[in-house]
Amino acid sequence: MAATGLLMLIDDITALLDDIALMAKTAARQSTGMADDVVTMTKVATQKTAGVLGDDLALNAEQVSGVHSDRELAVVWAVAKGSLLNKVMLVPAALLISVFLPAAITPLLMVGGAFLCFEGVEKIVHSWQRRQAKRQGKVHAPAAVAAPAAVAKTPEQLDQDLRALEKTKVSGAIRTDFILSAEIIAIALGTVSSEPLIEQAAVLSLVALLVTVVVYGIVALIVRLDDVGLALMARSSAAAQALGRGILQATPWLMRTLSIVGTAAMFLVGGSLLVHGMSWIEHGLEAALATVASWPAAGLWAFLLPQLVHVIVGALIGCVVLAAVGFYQRLRGGQAKAQATH
Repeated sequence: MAATGLLMLIDDITALLDDIALMAKTAARQSTGMADDVVTMTKVATQKTAGVLGDDLALNAEQVSGVHSDRELAVVWAVAKGSLLNKVMLVPAALLISVFLPAAITPLLMVGGAFLCFEGVEKIVHSWQRRQAKRQGKVHAPAAVAAPAAVAKTPEQLDQDLRALEKTKVSGAIRTDFILSAEIIAIALGTVSSEPLIEQAAVLSLVALLVTVVVYGIVALIVRLDDVGLALMARSSAAAQALGRGILQATPWLMRTLSIVGTAAMFLVGGSLLVHGMSWIEHGLEAALATVASWPAAGLWAFLLPQLVHVIVGALIGCVVLAAVGFYQRLRGGQAKAQATH
């Protein structure tokens, strides 16, 4: 009797183990299927963000340029860590907003777009002011650099100045990256909005990681192109030396081009975010695109027209924001003077 009971218990345990094995296989198949779906959706989401990735690359390469050559990679690494932290905050925030307050996504992106356009206009104005000062022989150096000729700075002071410049560049690049990352996350979220929340989280996390690695890996390569050129010139091969000289000659032009492209990207990205939130402009643009569809070179017009509208809208909004910020600063300055006199 005891033996029969033991055999029945063993049989029950065996059946239970079979059930567990079957459920494990089913779960594994479902997990594999979900993983395949996540990879596929990540690929689609990354492709849809390609345009913003190009702008992100140009902006960040331009932002981190200009520091001492020995510190370029350290600055890129600092910005990359800041970018990753941005995305660590943005991914859960985007998921929460999409679940509880989806209507807030567009206004938030518009605020970010206006800020990008403001920075673009401010950059152009400062560049124009520097050129005017040079023409008039009044070059205004930054406070961290300008010093009386009679006072020689110690190596420690010079190092502090360089660190301050690096800190300014890193904080500016991370601030700009936050807005671009927000748009990338928003675009990626749009491609998986109908999927289960866990798959949305997985896709957004993968996109965030891939974007950070790819963008800052290329930025690191760009800012060290001069080292690549010098290494090639040190080789014995004439072809390698010629290639190295070509890289060294092309690097300054590349950095200037990236500076121009980076500024234009501020208006393109910021303007597109603003236009997306202004339905009357977006509908007008759609009507204009329908009209040019019958024109010669319709494909070219279909590409250029939205870019032109985005740049114009971005530049106008950027000017308005810059004027508002300037007025606020003057108002605060007047209030401070009035308080000082009393």
